[in-house]
Amino acid sequence: MTRVLWCVGGVSKQDLRRFLKWAADALGYSTLAEIEAAPPTAELEPLDVSGNITQTDEADMGMTYEELSIFGRLRKVNMCGPVSMYKALAGIWRHIHPPNVIADKVKHFFKQYSINRHKVTVLTPSYHAENYSPDDNRFDHRQFLYNISWPWQFRKIDEIAKAHSE
Repeated sequence: MTRVLWCVGGVSKQDLRRFLKWAADALGYSTLAEIEAAPPTAELEPLDVSGNITQTDEADMGMTYEELSIFGRLRKVNMCGPVSMYKALAGIWRHIHPPNVIADKVKHFFKQYSINRHKVTVLTPSYHAENYSPDDNRFDHRQFLYNISWPWQFRKIDEIAKAHSE
């Protein structure tokens, strides 16, 4: 497979992948299919001896871009905190993951969100054509320093997940 480098800032990765797939199929741009199929990576670690990518964004984040898109929309558009997000995903993912896995995913997302929230407080010039953006600083004016352990919320999620498992 040809290595393709691509960098996208404030565009939903899921939306971009859908567009690239459509453009490859509908317009016949086969190179776009290669770009869409390439694993997202910051390429901060060197390639292995065979020239293969050793680091991917999804492995580094501990979640897929599809999951991140769902988390982002629930948090920003639906204004979900940890507990309400768990409850929403317990319904959406009830046939995909057991309650404890959903709880772990939500807690992991909010811990990572808390650790990194301060990084998005600087506005860079850019154009935004939608009311949802992965860029936190555009529409979300909530605090940017959080207790990363979310003690009450994570305890409540565990209680609800345990009740769902019984």
